[in-house]
Amino acid sequence: MTASALTRPGQRDRLVVKFGEIDWTFCALLCLIAGVGALMLYSIANGSWEPWAAKHLIRFGLCLLLTLALALVDIRVWFISAYPVYLVGLVLLLAVMVKGEESLGARRWLNLHVVRIQPSEIMKIGLVLALARYYHGISAKEARFSWKLLIPAAMIAVPVLLVAKEPDLGTAILLLLTGGAVVILAGLSIRAMAVGGVAVLAAVPVLFNVMKPYQRDRLFTFLHPEDDPSGSGYHILQSKIALGSGGLLGRGFGLGSQSQLNFLPEKHTDFIFSTLAEEFGFIGCFSVLVLYLAVILIALRTSSLAHSHFGRLAGSGVTATFGLYVLINGAMVMGLAPVVGVPMPLMSFGGTVMLTVMIGFGLVQSIKVHRYTEVTSGQGALL
Repeated sequence: MTASALTRPGQRDRLVVKFGEIDWTFCALLCLIAGVGALMLYSIANGSWEPWAAKHLIRFGLCLLLTLALALVDIRVWFISAYPVYLVGLVLLLAVMVKGEESLGARRWLNLHVVRIQPSEIMKIGLVLALARYYHGISAKEARFSWKLLIPAAMIAVPVLLVAKEPDLGTAILLLLTGGAVVILAGLSIRAMAVGGVAVLAAVPVLFNVMKPYQRDRLFTFLHPEDDPSGSGYHILQSKIALGSGGLLGRGFGLGSQSQLNFLPEKHTDFIFSTLAEEFGFIGCFSVLVLYLAVILIALRTSSLAHSHFGRLAGSGVTATFGLYVLINGAMVMGLAPVVGVPMPLMSFGGTVMLTVMIGFGLVQSIKVHRYTEVTSGQGALL
């Protein structure tokens, strides 16, 4: 679309109509969650906007503008870009293995001099788009159970193995579960699910043997954190103390002893939900989880309205990623899952995950705005 085209009255009207189709209630819910995150970051910085809360709000504001811009992008552009985005993600993951920056024994970042990126985040979007495009082109019968399922299985396995090799177990698990969710939503048969379940169980001993020592320690710590309360079990135990001390209504804003006195580790990132629990109690946590649930349900509803199979699967896939973030982080801080470094989306401090989530929601809003647009495998003209 050229600049001159945007000056035509008809084109301007079209953009205004598209802008009006955006779900502003959905955007308001995202703002509320990000706002809660900013308040918690303000609290744990002892009543200061620095060093976290102000940056968090600025990042969210920029990401929200990006979401609104992406909502205006034709769904056919997303369709055409699906495989290229996936391939770019793979190339960057391979580049990380060779030239990635190493930190704390892991290679996860790629320094392109102009910008520093984490390719696994690109893959979270690329995998969903690629799987949605693949399933758009096969029949429902083939999606249930056929040899063609080997292709999406490989599409999931390759990035999962590359990310696990970095190593980044949390992101690898997230990619595996997200890919599995798209495959199931595409119509996978119960028989195929059973076969996959048996295969996963059979692979558990092998996976345990190839795990790095610190990853095994995390698993043992999850099972028995009290065995090393001042060492490997410290994170989980302090998180549980914060959760329990909040009670029903919490200790009050800015009055959480675990976070304010720095007993709670990673209080501004992975364990920010524990901080919320200590200061606002069960009621505060429940209210925030209701906000998350509302976002997930609205996004799923929006995805279901798409006339194209690609739109339905892509929207559901990015929503599943968001839901898995919430589920894994919530289980992690409560001691119901090992600590794997998965943040609470839009609340935890950090721009990379926020950017990924908001790009995904840009896709969801694009699906709503262009829900009547037909997408074909031989798509030609975009506009």
